[in-house]
Amino acid sequence: MAGLIPFNKRKSNWLSGDFDDFRNVVDDFFSEGWPFRRSLAGDTFKIDVHDNGDEYVIEAELPGVNKEELTLTLDEGKLEIAVAKEESKEDKSKNYLHRERRSVSMRRCIYLANAADKDVKAKLEEGILHISIPKKAKPDKTINIDID
Repeated sequence: MAGLIPFNKRKSNWLSGDFDDFRNVVDDFFSEGWPFRRSLAGDTFKIDVHDNGDEYVIEAELPGVNKEELTLTLDEGKLEIAVAKEESKEDKSKNYLHRERRSVSMRRCIYLANAADKDVKAKLEEGILHISIPKKAKPDKTINIDID
């Protein structure tokens, strides 16, 4: 467990010109509105995975995402959560046309060793995706050995 690295904690090398974190701080300071808005260029959504003994419970933070923009797949224990979101904004006034488009795509994969592929449940409410995946029953591989 000591070798685990927290999510998205890259070592910044300030000498090599990797100023992404500094640029995010500057962008946040000069952006309009409060609270500060960060670019998701190097970031993705956060997830929590709980092992409740007989099932896995996964919670993903997805504020502003509709269920139509989500894709969930489970293939041999590999759970994939994918988000594809497109937004457009149009402002018409005094013969002026202003259009903005934004496309966001994020994906997270989690390997769950003994996940069952039946009775999987998912629910999206208030920006939190809740997924419940039951575990497969482990076959009893214990053998009795006769003593001579």
